[in-house]
Amino acid sequence: MGKRVTPQANTTDTKEQISWRERFAALGNLPAFFRLVWEVSPALFLGNAGLRLIRAAIPAATLYVGKLIIDHIVALNKQAAGSSTDDIHYLWWLVAAEFGLAIVSTALGRAVALLDGLLGDLFANRISIRLMEHAATLDLEQFEDATFYDKLERARRQTSGRTVLLSGVFGQVQELISVAFLAAGLAVYNPWLLLLILVAVTPSFIGDNYFNQRSYSLSRSWTPERRELDYLRYIGASDETAKEVKIFGLSGFLIDRFRSLSWEYFTKNRSLAISRAGWGVVLTALGTAGYYGAYVWIVMRAVTGQISLGDLTFLAGSFRQVRGSLEGILLQFSSLTQEAIYLQDLFDYFAIQPTIHSPGTSRPFPNPIREGFVFENVGFKYTNLERWALRNLSFTLHVGEKLALVGENGAGKTTLVKLLARLYDPAEGRILLDGHDLREYDLMALRRNIGVIFQDYTRFKMSAGVNIAVGDIDERTNQPQIETSAQRSLADTVIAKLADGYDQQLGRSFNKGVELSGGEWQKIALGRAYMRDAQLVILDEPTAALDARAEYEVFQRFNKLTEGHSSVIISHRFSTVRMADRILVLENGTLLEIGSHYELLEKDGRYAELFGLQARGYQ
Repeated sequence: MGKRVTPQANTTDTKEQISWRERFAALGNLPAFFRLVWEVSPALFLGNAGLRLIRAAIPAATLYVGKLIIDHIVALNKQAAGSSTDDIHYLWWLVAAEFGLAIVSTALGRAVALLDGLLGDLFANRISIRLMEHAATLDLEQFEDATFYDKLERARRQTSGRTVLLSGVFGQVQELISVAFLAAGLAVYNPWLLLLILVAVTPSFIGDNYFNQRSYSLSRSWTPERRELDYLRYIGASDETAKEVKIFGLSGFLIDRFRSLSWEYFTKNRSLAISRAGWGVVLTALGTAGYYGAYVWIVMRAVTGQISLGDLTFLAGSFRQVRGSLEGILLQFSSLTQEAIYLQDLFDYFAIQPTIHSPGTSRPFPNPIREGFVFENVGFKYTNLERWALRNLSFTLHVGEKLALVGENGAGKTTLVKLLARLYDPAEGRILLDGHDLREYDLMALRRNIGVIFQDYTRFKMSAGVNIAVGDIDERTNQPQIETSAQRSLADTVIAKLADGYDQQLGRSFNKGVELSGGEWQKIALGRAYMRDAQLVILDEPTAALDARAEYEVFQRFNKLTEGHSSVIISHRFSTVRMADRILVLENGTLLEIGSHYELLEKDGRYAELFGLQARGYQ
């Protein structure tokens, strides 16, 4: 089958410069994003928005109360001994009001953070589930494509932290409302102050926007390399790879590769960070100069008596907060558009559609199958490979027949059974079931009637019972069926040795987990084939890790249990192959010979040659 090539490091920076038009276009992702968040929890969504709106008015109210306090204190000083009790009480009421606003602001901040956190957790869970649900609909061939994996990796990174975007948008609205209140106060004294503020914040905004663009481009262009770094980090310290890493002395190679790739990424990122920091100092200094120019103007107005001391405090505080808020809004806008662009990765993943699916009106699946499967000039080749995996393949798998597939590695045996299970669709020709194209049947019904155990079966880090039940996961609570399947595959002899029996955790990734030998795992995996009453059973190298006695017993049971059912067996062991009714010999993706064991020996062709070579190995 097609192999994914391990990604190599970029030798040059891949620049994906983002124009302002693209940034504004990325904001078009926000409505769909908000719909996702709304679906998670309408109550939390509305509560978050409402609390932020209330909090937005507090800065202006606090500054205005502070102005009143200062002006009242100045007035009291002028009155000296003539101050009344009511005047003193009014002062303390103002102080209490300012204190109350501070408490309310803190409480609202805590409440907003709480709702952000709750929404974040719920959203991450919801998106993780949607990622898995969508993955279940996609084609096997898509999972074997490196470009798809880049999209999947970028989408996975959106599952956590996407509510940062929600918080950012709400924060923008909150800051804009705060700025509107404060700006109204500044405009009463001099509208030109607002223009000066915009001039003061522009340099920093331009600089941060530029470096955000470069940061996004670097991160996106290095997606394959970051995947490789994650992979190297995993295989360099994993129980699944530890044996071969030690035996072959791979640790030095893996560490050197990780060190080289990580250092290259670090140097590129370091260069960007240094440039950002340097220019940040210069641009911030320009903005600060503009701020202090306005501050001097306000102070001079107070010195000349044109505004009161309270007005000075209010204006200076308002100017400082408006400047800080505008800087935050503009910088946040740059980050917001960047986050919205990252969000596109999530929607790009969800936009990927499978090519293998059930037709609009499905044909009922035959029960029982009457005529069998027919391959008519079937051809298939993997994406990005010129060589055909299968070509001009024609044969019939009859009802109740046991068919063995024989051929050297790469001959197309596993590809053939994947076509039978409709994990792939033919690029040429067609596969018929009872005279109708396989694509006319409901996909799930087809797969429910086929039991497949591949040679690269998954060793689930779950209980022994669940590892068998995955053959028909809907029956995972049907303990008698699980135990019967284990008996048929000899897995019961493995489970009998486990301390917790069928509840024993397998794999050492979790507490109290135990690891099995290759042969023991294979018996567990074989149990999956017996979990469903499939009309077609496919075993791809089912006994490769079993000893001769276990292999013989497995196939004696298999032959008995599959009577009346069709089956396909892939094996390099001719002691297994000869049990089949017919043997199909593949070479370079084409059918070379087909017949029973004795018929093929009489032909004295490739099968007889391979059989003889293996037989001599046992002499």
